[in-house]
Amino acid sequence: MRLSEYLLVVRKRFVLFAAIFLASILAAFAVTSLTTPTYESTTRLFVSTSGNESAADLLTGNSFTQQRVKSYADIVTSPAVLDAVVTELSLPDLADKLGDRITATVPLNTVILEITVSDPSPYRAASIANSVASSLEQVVTNLETVDPTLASPVKLSVIQPGIAAKVPASPRPLLNMALGALIGLALGFGASLLRESLDLRIRSVEDVPEKEGSVNVLGGIVFDPNAESNPLIVHTSPKSTRAEAFRQLRTNIQFIEVAEGRKSIVVTSSIPSEGKSSTIANLAIAMADTGQKVLLVDCDFRKPKMHKYFSIEGAVGLTNLLIGQVKPNDVIQRWGRKNLDLLPAGQVPPNPSELLGSEAMKKFLAKAEKDYDVVLIDTAPLLPVTDAAILSKMTGGVAIVVGVGKTTKPQLVAALGHIEAVGGRVLGFIMNKIPTKGVDAYRYRYSYKYGSYGSYGAYGKYGNYGAYAQPYGEEAEEVAKVEAKPVSKTPRKSTKKA
Repeated sequence: MRLSEYLLVVRKRFVLFAAIFLASILAAFAVTSLTTPTYESTTRLFVSTSGNESAADLLTGNSFTQQRVKSYADIVTSPAVLDAVVTELSLPDLADKLGDRITATVPLNTVILEITVSDPSPYRAASIANSVASSLEQVVTNLETVDPTLASPVKLSVIQPGIAAKVPASPRPLLNMALGALIGLALGFGASLLRESLDLRIRSVEDVPEKEGSVNVLGGIVFDPNAESNPLIVHTSPKSTRAEAFRQLRTNIQFIEVAEGRKSIVVTSSIPSEGKSSTIANLAIAMADTGQKVLLVDCDFRKPKMHKYFSIEGAVGLTNLLIGQVKPNDVIQRWGRKNLDLLPAGQVPPNPSELLGSEAMKKFLAKAEKDYDVVLIDTAPLLPVTDAAILSKMTGGVAIVVGVGKTTKPQLVAALGHIEAVGGRVLGFIMNKIPTKGVDAYRYRYSYKYGSYGSYGAYGKYGNYGAYAQPYGEEAEEVAKVEAKPVSKTPRKSTKKA
């Protein structure tokens, strides 16, 4: 991953990242506030030996002292030294713990002994450090004196007495807060990456599974909170951003249709509530606007919606046609002045899958493809039922609507598996409910702006034109021909070679 992708993850999971970061800062502040301040005082001793003043004696004495001073550091916390300190300073309550507060160190290649004492009281820390130094001097003198009539060959001299510190050695507020911030950054970033890796919802085109490079993203539709109350946006608000997105989707699908010679297309989704019905309804209006003769068939026998969207009679429809009760001309209804005919689902049958896979359905589709330029079929979602999979084998292909932020990768993979199991063909994906705000919105921006109607819309990725590109050059001319072709009064011959 590039740095920009890591930053994007943090932006997407900013709430989680910020919560962990602030929690770490607050934890560091709480620890600092609740920790009892501790002061340190250090006494420094110089260790020397007595002897002749010759250079050889001085060198020998220095080596002897460096070896001895390490042993002196080890006996600083011994009872022989500390018992006298406890008695002198009247510290019976610290008799067992005094050694834990004292540290003796010897800087490398020196004869200096440093005794450091930590205590909540800066004055007591200084008093203990000086008392320990005094007691150590006496103990060392006793240990190094072999003959009581002679002076000790080793002498300890205080070169820096312990003084009361003005600033506590711990806690260190700035250091603790800095460490808390660093830990918060690391934990927040790690949690954001983990959350992102565990999020299986499809949020971008990159999340859509590829099947041997043959499945493309046909387009994208931006999210509209008023979609339920205003489903036919291409008709009611033709200059809106979403309407333009449907027109671009129409162009992409027409391009594939010309290349493959397809006339019937199934539009479905993996799970319910991904917006497939409103998508196919607006797509049908957009196609009819170009002069094509379009038939929109509602094959969603579970929850039919087309008759509600277009405000037409829906009591009698496809189910009655398939069981032989009516003729096609009796149930197909013209909508407005456009070249758009609608066939509602009719009554909900007890056996939808069997009815859609019947021979009557095959004959109806064959006749519809002769009478119309485009036949759009709305079906139930793929995962709950098998209706769409059955129709995928009988039609030119399937366009799957993907709800951004709703559909998961396993669900979409399973939906593709249902179509592949029956030998159907997936024409591509339609990204729906694309966010117009937030971090994910930038992924779906237009590579151009259409007038003044906004900068979000379809995410063009089809053929070899790339993820964000629009067709240009010779490809653009081909698409323009498709858009501008005249109304055909006779069934169009397939361009697919036998």
